Amino acid sequence: MSAPTLEIHIAPEQLTAALREDVATGLTSSPKRLPPKWFYDARGSELFERITQLPEYYPTRTERSLLEEHAREIAVIAEPQVLVELGSGSSEKTRLLLEELGARGTLERYVPQDVSESALRDATNRIAREFPEIEVHGVVGDFTESLHHLPSGGRRMIAFLGGTLGNLVPDERREFLASIADVLDPGEHLLLGVALVTDPAVLVPAYDDAEGVTAQFNLNVLSVLNKQLGADFDLDRFRHVALWDPINEWIEMRLEATTEMSVRIADLGMVVPFGKGEQLRTEISAKFRQSGIRAELAAAGFDGVQTWSDPDERFALVCACRS
Repeated sequence: MSAPTLEIHIAPEQLTAALREDVATGLTSSPKRLPPKWFYDARGSELFERITQLPEYYPTRTERSLLEEHAREIAVIAEPQVLVELGSGSSEKTRLLLEELGARGTLERYVPQDVSESALRDATNRIAREFPEIEVHGVVGDFTESLHHLPSGGRRMIAFLGGTLGNLVPDERREFLASIADVLDPGEHLLLGVALVTDPAVLVPAYDDAEGVTAQFNLNVLSVLNKQLGADFDLDRFRHVALWDPINEWIEMRLEATTEMSVRIADLGMVVPFGKGEQLRTEISAKFRQSGIRAELAAAGFDGVQTWSDPDERFALVCACRS
């Protein structure tokens, strides 16, 4: 077994600068907003792992079942020598692909990408031990900005799982998919995991569970600002809100101020007013229709799109070829 390698393209001070910029922009916007990437400190990652095990949260287990059922077909279609995974996290579900690709003997290298150096280091070490025949090369960076750092050479498949594509608004998605097409060669593949439009009675509880874990996860972003930027958010004065937007066909997570207040963010020299009932948007999670995701992929430069979904049509795996 060769030791995994790690290529670092984002330093802690760059992450802090990005957080400062997002907070300065988002908390002076109307309505207020923050990007969801700041959920994932150590506590946030722990809470999200708990969310994926909740009975209401179907996306993770549905995607896993689809990978278990269709990994072989995906391997036959793409036959990658290099598997690149964006936002890889623990690489847990990816093991199903690695097992199938490894069994076929085509896969030579696995390239997980994630913004957290510590999480990626742990994951690459585990994968290297479990799959000693595969070279493991981690890339630390933001998936929206580090595509040009991905290694070339060998037939590649880029995997972007977990429904994370839905966190991008349409213009961001358009740019992101076009950027992926730009780094892939004709004949190489993209594998997406996307949540589908389904009954709001199923969708909303997935983001507002009875146990309140998602509420803790959402509120934790305020703790991140308190710790990282010297803010003085009182978490007890905000409540978690999840709602379905039928026009945009996405779930919105928000934090609502339960009283009028002013929040000081010491490191930015800012005082941010909140009115009673004012909401801060922390995440969108777009849901797709199969015809819609096909059209978005075609516009970005992909064809040969194949999809697999569960019997309830709540989640889909989408494999597309760079044309």
